[in-house]
Amino acid sequence: MKEVLAELEQRRETARMGGGQRRIDSQHKKGKLTARERIEVLLDEGSFEEFDMFKQHRCTDFGMEEQHIPGDGVVTGWGTVNGRTVYVFSKDFTVFGGSLSETHAEKITKLQDMALRNRAPIIGLFDAGGARIQEGVAALGGYGEVFHRNVLASGVIPQISLIMGPCAGGDVYSPAMTDFIFMVRDTSYMFVTGPDVVKTVTNETVTAEELGGASIHTTKSSIADGAFDNDVEALLEMRRLIDFLPMNNQAELPELTNYDDPERIDTSLDTLIPDNPNKPYDMMELVSKTVDEGDFFEIQGSFAKNIITGFGRMEGRTVGIIANQPMVLAGVLDADASRKAARFVRFCDCFSIPIVTFVDVPGFLPGTSQEYGGLIKHGAKLLFAYAEATVPKITVITRKAYGGAYDVMSSKHIRGDVNYAWPSAEIAVMGAKGAVEILYRSELDDREKIAKRTKDYEDRFANPFVAAERGYIDDVIRPHSTRRRIAKALALLRSKQVEIPWRKHDNIPL
Repeated sequence: MKEVLAELEQRRETARMGGGQRRIDSQHKKGKLTARERIEVLLDEGSFEEFDMFKQHRCTDFGMEEQHIPGDGVVTGWGTVNGRTVYVFSKDFTVFGGSLSETHAEKITKLQDMALRNRAPIIGLFDAGGARIQEGVAALGGYGEVFHRNVLASGVIPQISLIMGPCAGGDVYSPAMTDFIFMVRDTSYMFVTGPDVVKTVTNETVTAEELGGASIHTTKSSIADGAFDNDVEALLEMRRLIDFLPMNNQAELPELTNYDDPERIDTSLDTLIPDNPNKPYDMMELVSKTVDEGDFFEIQGSFAKNIITGFGRMEGRTVGIIANQPMVLAGVLDADASRKAARFVRFCDCFSIPIVTFVDVPGFLPGTSQEYGGLIKHGAKLLFAYAEATVPKITVITRKAYGGAYDVMSSKHIRGDVNYAWPSAEIAVMGAKGAVEILYRSELDDREKIAKRTKDYEDRFANPFVAAERGYIDDVIRPHSTRRRIAKALALLRSKQVEIPWRKHDNIPL
């Protein structure tokens, strides 16, 4: 028995070393942790239980029968994050460059199946070079099996991808179908075809960072939801994100011990809105002063900055926050902002996370670039997402809510549950100046008349009371009481139920 135990320990030690000390040292020199070190940082200490440590590939082509490393380039298993179960796979770049083989894929699909059966989140840590060329179609078949399970798990359990090195070719599509993608700056990149192929096909000379680095995917493509400076920071932030998310689509929201009084008022909010209606202010100040202890996890903070999306808590329970940002493009809705917010609304609805919307929107961004870029359909995505969402929806209009953008931003007309407005709210088809120029075009040469007409229009519509008179606004509230009113509304809506007609699924304008 002693010999058997010694052999077991020897085999385990061999598997833990992955591609060997030289390749581990090379990984460290690049500023990256190894696959197992990443899991140790991500999970609670001592909680990791590994599966398939000894699994090896079955390929016999191109000399592969002489190259066998236990684990075959991916570490899989489960553990806990602050006591809550999560499944995790971590690609090991020291073993065949983390490339995916048939058996490598089998390890991942086995974990995906377990996560789905047991209804717990799954986190993928990516650091790999794509499909294993020596295996050909067997590797491609493995990718297909992984992709299929990504789709089955979508909307059932949270799926998170963390890109911590190269992620190319078929490897990019699995993360693309998960709920969130995060990257590590300077050491990670994602692209379907690499710089060499791009050079050959299009004659463009581009670096890996310029083609698919974190700087590109967080600001231009919107593929990534955020980026971090190093492996440790990224993994610790994933622990923080998991704390906001329910285990699955039927689980209760996580509820953390909270010492921030829901009745707390903040008088500084009474002076947040400038007297000049064209002067910007930072909506993030309102968000941070409303959620518990100012703790806000922003999603896609570097993309479409004219709208804010992310997670906070009210009375210890997770809420999704969406807010127009007047500091950027006056908070206008454009194609990028609409897509960003729509995706976030749909995630929250999948997992029964209430949505709080702060509105200060002057309308949709005009221009040929927007129209040619499909603004109508992208704007419709946000409208569709809000309208189909059955979770509790609370809306607070702080200043402008003009035109179709008023309707889109979780208005009462698309099933907003509780809709509040500050006294500074302006709810109208458009701003006073534009409205007067259309209504009184024949008087444009008379400055005094136009000034009076503008004043009359402002008196009539530059306030929330016309909407309140019609019941489109449930109450006009004092800014300093915003947190208290939202907390009460969320408590009211905890048992909300909505019946919708049967359908196989909706057909959102993609």
